[in-house]
Amino acid sequence: MRLLITSDLHYNHPVSQPLAEELIERMNAAGGDVLLVIGDTAVADGDCWEQCLGRFRFDGPKLLVAGNHELWTNGNDSLAVLMNQLPRRAAALGWRWLADEPLVIGDVALVGSVGWYDYSFAQKELGIPRRFYENKISPGVAQRLEKFAHLLGEDVGERARRLYARWNDGVHVKLGMSDEKFLAALLGRLEEQLAGLARVPNVIAAVHCLPFAQLLPPSHNAQWDFAKAYLGSEKIGQLLLKYPNVKRVYCGHSHFPARARVGHLTAVSTGCGYRHKRFLQVEI
Repeated sequence: MRLLITSDLHYNHPVSQPLAEELIERMNAAGGDVLLVIGDTAVADGDCWEQCLGRFRFDGPKLLVAGNHELWTNGNDSLAVLMNQLPRRAAALGWRWLADEPLVIGDVALVGSVGWYDYSFAQKELGIPRRFYENKISPGVAQRLEKFAHLLGEDVGERARRLYARWNDGVHVKLGMSDEKFLAALLGRLEEQLAGLARVPNVIAAVHCLPFAQLLPPSHNAQWDFAKAYLGSEKIGQLLLKYPNVKRVYCGHSHFPARARVGHLTAVSTGCGYRHKRFLQVEI
């Protein structure tokens, strides 16, 4: 079985869209047995999501996982978008919503989840207290915006106060719960699927966010290091390692290509970003 994998098409972004179209044409020409897109296809508002997915011409199963950008909305309920709207819209286009419906073909199964983050990948050397990550802003931004001034305190050093960065999920994603609680709910659903596939010898997981710190991009600058807190969670990897039949996990989100062997698992980040697109061809 040949699996085609990509992620982070960001079709609503003006720089990313033509590159995504060119990549999709290459994937259409490549053939294969199963197609897998691991999140951040486009924001859910509007019809860019449908425009992008509709460009794929593929006869086999088309599998879809959401990313954090699918949860961006001008409305008030990102959970409704994720749990109700997007699965219906995917089905109408002929795609399988992998978080709801794993695919089993012979002795191979594929499962999926957004994954999310809980700041376990936060870089301690930045000296940023957790409350800033929860609000998705750095101390430097808090000093400039009065609504966040209450976050500042004596435990915030001068180096952290000079760091200006924010994570835009804080503006565009409306969960109505903490990131940690949301992650726990998603991983609970994923564990139910994995437990139900205990007799399948070869399980492949598709998770938008990173499951292992070994996949994090190398240090670039303080702003990028701040963003690592939102790239995934060690709890994702811990869950996957509980199941010896989970042989591989593929993810996106970081826009950085990486590969690591962790325990019995091979973990791969696709490396797709706004200005560079790629897809993987995997023989199972």
